[in-house]
Amino acid sequence: MKNKFVPRDISWLSFNGRVLQEANDINVPLNERIRFLGIFSNNLDEFFRVRVATLKRMAEFIDKKGHVNNIDVLESPQVILDEIQSIVLRQQNEFNRIWLNLNKELKLNKIYLVDDKKLTIDQKVFVKTYFDEVVRPYIIPLMIENVPELPYLRDKSLYLAIVMGSKTDAYNQKFSLIEIPSRSVGRFIQLPSKSGTSSIILLEDLIRFNLPIIFSHFKFNKFEAHVFKITKDAEIDLDQEIGINFIEKISKGIKNRRKGKPVRFVYEKEMNAEMLEFLIKKLHLTRKSSIIPGGHIHNFRHFMDFPNVIPEKTKRPSPLVHPAFKKKELVSDVIMKKDVMLHFPYHAYDPIIDLLREAAMDDHVISIKITAYRLASNSKVINALINAARNGKVVTVFLELKARFDEEANIEWKSVMEEEGIKVLVGVPNKKVHAKICVIQKRIKGKLVKYGFISTGNLNEKTARIYADHCLLTTSVPLMNESNRIFNYLEHWQQGDKPIVKMTNLLISPINMRNSILLLIENEIKHAKQGKTGKIIIKLNSLTDHILLEHLYKATKAGVEVHLIIRGILTLKQGNDKLNLKLNAISIVDQYLEHARIMVFHNNGNEKVYISSADWMVRNLDHRIEVATPILDPTIKKELIDIVNIQLKDNQKARILDSELANKYVPLVGRKYKSQEETYNYLKGKK
Repeated sequence: MKNKFVPRDISWLSFNGRVLQEANDINVPLNERIRFLGIFSNNLDEFFRVRVATLKRMAEFIDKKGHVNNIDVLESPQVILDEIQSIVLRQQNEFNRIWLNLNKELKLNKIYLVDDKKLTIDQKVFVKTYFDEVVRPYIIPLMIENVPELPYLRDKSLYLAIVMGSKTDAYNQKFSLIEIPSRSVGRFIQLPSKSGTSSIILLEDLIRFNLPIIFSHFKFNKFEAHVFKITKDAEIDLDQEIGINFIEKISKGIKNRRKGKPVRFVYEKEMNAEMLEFLIKKLHLTRKSSIIPGGHIHNFRHFMDFPNVIPEKTKRPSPLVHPAFKKKELVSDVIMKKDVMLHFPYHAYDPIIDLLREAAMDDHVISIKITAYRLASNSKVINALINAARNGKVVTVFLELKARFDEEANIEWKSVMEEEGIKVLVGVPNKKVHAKICVIQKRIKGKLVKYGFISTGNLNEKTARIYADHCLLTTSVPLMNESNRIFNYLEHWQQGDKPIVKMTNLLISPINMRNSILLLIENEIKHAKQGKTGKIIIKLNSLTDHILLEHLYKATKAGVEVHLIIRGILTLKQGNDKLNLKLNAISIVDQYLEHARIMVFHNNGNEKVYISSADWMVRNLDHRIEVATPILDPTIKKELIDIVNIQLKDNQKARILDSELANKYVPLVGRKYKSQEETYNYLKGKK
């Protein structure tokens, strides 16, 4: 068993390595390469907050026999942590090398990142004025050299560790910390510059320049200031792939803690040695902690929003208007005639908003039911639902409060919606609601009609511009009736009742999705054994479920052709043995984030095609409410099959997923084929 699978966290780091490859690709526009460095950094922060924190807690509770509450683990948590540390350090070195090269390219474009030591006279005047007028109100120095414990330090924030001293008295010194107020002020400040050039200073460097002013009352004449950040245990529900009992046991001990334990400490490697030792001691870090020296710049996630000063040689194409909506008909009128599949971000998101706005104003609409997981900060979806409630519609929203890192925002949305008369359902015991569904009911000539959508992506018009997802708009009676049954199921469950839900068409986890997928795989095995074509194409974010992986092994052994398109984690180990002869696994990382889940089963030529909200992970299949819908319309079915086949041809942004985690690009055979560009052109040609 152990030899068949790669530890999921090591596979995830390999995915983040693919993000780093994009930052290193000279064919990617400079502004996009900088953004990929920001994405890499942001990904790594979340990885430490959740996965590394989980592994550290597992390591603390594990017994000498290598068991956690009698549940076998694939690898020793400490062994994985050691490997993570090694990989992260190597990736950090590569990150630094790439950033040095990008900084050179910025200079070639006459864009300069200026620190506090390289300011012109005019810039010094500007920096002093800007500090006084904008930054000073947010600066609260913490004097720390004599404190028994450090004050509360925020996760994700950047800090300046300051050593103040005298040039004539080495013993006369003080320690201070300043939190960089990037949330309030912004990280990048554009400076006065010569015509045709752009000079930018980071907020921490602007503060460094003004340290003599900040601490003028101490009469010091020597200042050392270096940045650091800590990443903390996120203190949220653990992924349930390691067993419910274990999770409950270790979560109990941290439930009431206000602050998570530090799981990573990243610092500027030139930091004063005495200050570094002081911080490590006060943060209770040990040799097993992830203590990572770095360069001058940290919290690189802000570089996802680098100032728009780089001349753009190429622009992302504008979203397409789906052919079904070019005549400016009402969205509801269009989908009453036929199903429509929107492919984001290639198609505009407007029809989703328009569908809800139309429902809000339609006198015949009775109710709207919808799930919400991650919402835009100024959500047009919620605004439409509020208008619907004001117009007398019965609006029900299942809002997942446990959406990772969106908990606070969703709690605020709950209050906003309830104040407007929307019925907000929250919380299913031990489960997250991750399904993306909407059911609208209206009365037409005395008959109750249901219509709506089933999607692979969040109801978020902002992320729909960069996340590649699919959304089926439909009036299909079986699909909408079963979708409505899910809402009834959720509502009864919240009230303490757990009705049995029978599904004939939709695949629902944890009810029938896993078993349905197993039967679909078995069907392909049966065809292959009969000498017929057996073929499976699976596109997911992550594939880690051992039961399903074992069945894919079984399928390849029986002669089934298996193609996997996995953006992130794939724990399946591939080698040159006979089991892998008919298995092809790739990952595509490009300007759009591949977020969709698609399943295609050949079914002896009568393909069964599904789109889904669920990855093939234990948490999705057994501990979440997820929905996969069959595609019933032949035209849309062919369209989806065409799109996955386009991706399987990619030889520009596709990497081979193998046991070595080498992230080698698919070899170039024939013409260059970049699947995201080809998909856009394919959809653009649709009429």
